[in-house]
Amino acid sequence: MIFEYSQKTLDLMQRLNAFMDAHIYPNERRFFEEVAAGDRWQPTRLIEELKDKARAAGLWNLFLPDSEYGAGLTNLEYAPLCEIMGRVIWAPEVFNCSAPDTGNMEVLVRYGTPEQKERWLKPLLEGRIRSAFAMTEPDVASSDATNIACSIRREGDEYVINGRKWWISGANDPRCQLFIVMGKTDPNHPDRHKQQSMILVPRDTPGVNILRHLPVFGYDDAPHGHAEIVFDHVRVPASNILLGEGRGFEIAQGRLGPGRIHHCMRLIGLAERTLEKMCKRALARVAFGKPVAAQTVTLERIAESRILIDSARLLTLKAAHMMDTVGNKAAAKEIAMIKVAAPNMACQVIDWAIQAHGGGGVTDDFGLAYAYAQARTLRLADGPDEVHRNAIGKLELARYVSKEAVQAYLSGSRGTRT
Repeated sequence: MIFEYSQKTLDLMQRLNAFMDAHIYPNERRFFEEVAAGDRWQPTRLIEELKDKARAAGLWNLFLPDSEYGAGLTNLEYAPLCEIMGRVIWAPEVFNCSAPDTGNMEVLVRYGTPEQKERWLKPLLEGRIRSAFAMTEPDVASSDATNIACSIRREGDEYVINGRKWWISGANDPRCQLFIVMGKTDPNHPDRHKQQSMILVPRDTPGVNILRHLPVFGYDDAPHGHAEIVFDHVRVPASNILLGEGRGFEIAQGRLGPGRIHHCMRLIGLAERTLEKMCKRALARVAFGKPVAAQTVTLERIAESRILIDSARLLTLKAAHMMDTVGNKAAAKEIAMIKVAAPNMACQVIDWAIQAHGGGGVTDDFGLAYAYAQARTLRLADGPDEVHRNAIGKLELARYVSKEAVQAYLSGSRGTRT
């Protein structure tokens, strides 16, 4: 594998870096000032202004691989661009490349009907509306998605939805007009992975009740936010079902693979920016008669940070390459590996940077505390570390025995082993 960026990617990287220098970095403070100045849940003028500039610069919808709707970049070509955007937490929205909209747009591209694409995909691609993905539930261990209890029941030409969801990112934003909801259409199906379905629910449907926003380590992430929602006898047309009943897990796997790798790409950019801050701070401060950068422990942390970041980047590029060449399913182990490696790497690098900044590191002055909150959350989002590690371990064991033998062994039935 040769991770040599195409000329198309190199050109886009140059243009994207120039845009970040001209419009994103100089406005970091303005973004948070706008959020704090009024109704925190209203879109900022800054983001809307910069969206127009990004469109005009041809830096729009870069995330969709092999699609008539996006820039046509492969996952490998998109990786360094996503990393650059990830250097500033709010920047991806400027380019219409932010979660959860990217994953939802991919769902609609892959599985949506022409009518669903016209109603929902088109305005999402144009950045006129936003969306949310409602999967996690507070009353069950959602790390095992077969536990999901939200009911999606067919009644004539409609489905009736009842359930409670939380950590629904983006639901507080008034631009959020669509929920993709995962629930059970057939709770008695003998195959637990065919009990679930996904359905499109317009935000303004009667019975959709947003209870509260959920802060992360005290940050409300306004105007994006994360919500707890009750679906109380919500009725939508039967045509809103995605792909058909019992296809929820199939859709989830198609959605979460790209979503997971995008999170990792962005985290690498965030960690890279954090290392820059750590180095500059360590060079500028003096303690015990010499620069902090000259202290051996600081040098070791800087070196380890570089090793960790570059290792995570290479693993991410390998996963992207496999997704492009053999498909998401065949790349499942590599996707799981980066989903563990990248958030843990970012948490460690940010923690060391906080330490190098002293008391300033835990304030909002340097953006490190907020960065840590984001990175730590991603050890849970899109599947916790433990689930991914289990999957990696099983896939590794399956190199030596069949998958069925691995499952039997781990469930307590020893069976025949080789």
